[in-house]
Amino acid sequence: METAVSTEKKSPLTRRRFLQLGGLSAAGLALYAGEISRHEISIERRTFTLPRLPEAFRGFQIVQISDIHYAEYTEPFFVKLVVDEINRLPADLVVLTGDFISYGPAGKWHSVKWAHHCAEILRGIRCPQRLAVMGNHDCIVGCDEITEIIQAAGIPVLNNRAIPIERDGKRLWIAGVADPLVSDPRLPLAIPSSLRADKEPVILLAHEPDYVTEVVPYGVDLMLSGHTHGGQIRFPFLPAMFLPKMGTEHVEGLFHIGQTQLYVNRGIGAVGLPFRFNCPPEITHITLA
Repeated sequence: METAVSTEKKSPLTRRRFLQLGGLSAAGLALYAGEISRHEISIERRTFTLPRLPEAFRGFQIVQISDIHYAEYTEPFFVKLVVDEINRLPADLVVLTGDFISYGPAGKWHSVKWAHHCAEILRGIRCPQRLAVMGNHDCIVGCDEITEIIQAAGIPVLNNRAIPIERDGKRLWIAGVADPLVSDPRLPLAIPSSLRADKEPVILLAHEPDYVTEVVPYGVDLMLSGHTHGGQIRFPFLPAMFLPKMGTEHVEGLFHIGQTQLYVNRGIGAVGLPFRFNCPPEITHITLA
């Protein structure tokens, strides 16, 4: 019995076919980065040991978010989802480290309007202790104006000042500086010599992480920053594609610089392009030890 042998030839991979497949792959990647990866929240749980931390503050819990960039491109539903996730976490303090809105093609008027909308959503954070600092986009749009909007939502903004949190007669200081990139940060006001003399623990909120080199001489125990978005688009084996000025040396995660620990949050939103890839939005849940 004879076996039929197919004489049909397989179509070669032509240049046209190759370009079609490449186009489909690029479209699929863009869809994933813009609609799926950009909305996949990662909750990073970290424990930081602060040698000067009083026993009364052992187990103190802080939730950090950063870089919302509301409306351009972060949608209202996603900020509401972030607030819901924050409210599920045990927290003694929630800190927001800048860039509530974007300074972009839409213009200042839209950014200010969006800041009001963003603040109203953030008002839903249930933790009674909430603190913030401004980011570079906030200050380009109008530092005083955005500060007023955020504070009207019940979130005090630390502009070159510090406040104490007290427990059992002991204090933990939370300090904040004006945006180091485009504003007027003043560490001697945020962390005055009298505070340093007391040798009590200090946590500093500063939007740009590379500012840490200025911070180290002030005896800060922990600095919390954002700004970099973790690079936003991270292809395997390649460097981060988007790194802003004052965010190139410390991109994401934990760093030790002298006696200061620096933690860089990847942020919630995106700038430039509404994409994230291999770099999910981050809510940081910190426990002090």
